[in-house]
Amino acid sequence: MKPAPFDYRRPEQVDSAVEVLGTLGSGAKVLAGGQSLIPLVSMRLAHPSALVDINRLRELDYVRVDGDVVRIGALARHARVLADPAAGAAQPLLRQALRLVAHATIRNRGTTVGSIVHADPAGEMTAVLALLGGSLRVRSSRGERNVTAGELFLGPLESDVRDDELAVEAALPVLPPSSGTAFVEVSRRAGDYAVCGVAAFVRLKDDGAVAAARCAYLSVAPTPLVLELTDQAADPRAAGEAARAQVQPEADLHASADYRRALAGVLTERALTQALAAARASGAAAA
Repeated sequence: MKPAPFDYRRPEQVDSAVEVLGTLGSGAKVLAGGQSLIPLVSMRLAHPSALVDINRLRELDYVRVDGDVVRIGALARHARVLADPAAGAAQPLLRQALRLVAHATIRNRGTTVGSIVHADPAGEMTAVLALLGGSLRVRSSRGERNVTAGELFLGPLESDVRDDELAVEAALPVLPPSSGTAFVEVSRRAGDYAVCGVAAFVRLKDDGAVAAARCAYLSVAPTPLVLELTDQAADPRAAGEAARAQVQPEADLHASADYRRALAGVLTERALTQALAAARASGAAAA
């Protein structure tokens, strides 16, 4: 497999990268981890006129907890985010999701921000951003802007990061007190894309009742699907039935629509059960 010819740029600073992207136009693609882009280019499913390699922008290689926000720089590899103790303690869903991303070799090279920008509806990190209501900070010669999860995902492999913009940081909220999360999925083989996956968030009231509950779904819609399940969360089985009634998956080579719909219900029940248990443990520890 050989890619079509393309120009190659490797800027040394963020300002230079932004300038290059503004100059090259719509044909340019940003290269960070390259775990999604390079296969597409090699198989000529993507035909960029230029690759802008940002791997020398070391100032974007960070993971940190800043008050009530976990911030992930554009060059932070999945493995680094997964191993970061402060980020994992502040927002457990990061670890729960990242451990399921592909294989260790891909996690060692792929970037968390890159996977979000890739906007794959089967990607774990797209579901995490959508479920938690996170945001992406992007930069261009026109300035910076924050794109919320609700605005970011436009369609399969399509995000609201413009041609002249560089995604520099993802921001996720810290887990509130008396809250819990979980992430479960089913794939044909370990490391494969999920046939269906569910990320869950639950927050409890002081009396132990459910204050908020929602789930995000992989591989059942063109973009990450988030369902509000607060009214059903006290009974995970009822929540599973509600999810099964609301998802509208499509069939493909890997699974039928009916099988995906059934999985959405079963995995919702599992994820909410785990998230509820985590929220109750969190509340007990805080008491």
